[in-house]
Amino acid sequence: MAARMKERFLNEITPALMQKFSYKSVMQVPKIEKVVINMGVGEAVSNSKIMDFAVGDMQKIAGQKPVVTRSKKSIAGFRLRENLPIGVKVTLRGERMYFFLDKLFNISLPRVRDFHGVSTKSFDGRGNYTLGLKEQLLFPEIEYDQIDKIRGMDVVIVTTAQSDEEARELLTQLGMPFAK
Repeated sequence: MAARMKERFLNEITPALMQKFSYKSVMQVPKIEKVVINMGVGEAVSNSKIMDFAVGDMQKIAGQKPVVTRSKKSIAGFRLRENLPIGVKVTLRGERMYFFLDKLFNISLPRVRDFHGVSTKSFDGRGNYTLGLKEQLLFPEIEYDQIDKIRGMDVVIVTTAQSDEEARELLTQLGMPFAK
């Protein structure tokens, strides 16, 4: 799957982007640099076992071991102390990145109830796209009976595009289902 997406990028998408934006060199064509998946686990402050479930879910979804993120400072209102585990994240590059994007675009997002496409307003102005998912059950690796709690996650797609228009065209060509 991932090899097909990468091959399609090289053979079909690159020439289309070169023609549309009139690039002079192939090196100017925007590419996807990495995909970062982040899951905040605030409940881990009171129960440290929750972090183990979050790490397991993230590992199944991403296909590689996640990094546990820790709090940088203490906040008394949240009963949070410095250096407590509060989330997990994974950075995907290369084949795993293309495999994850293929799975996200073609399997997971269409499973969302009343799905009409993802927002076109989630670009950051520099060609990066952020997508918030409400539950980890969208992914086929996660079984409903095996989870302890429904958790959301953020998926950030980092591109080498200079503008949001270039990034939107790149993601559209790769198969991202944008809302009409």
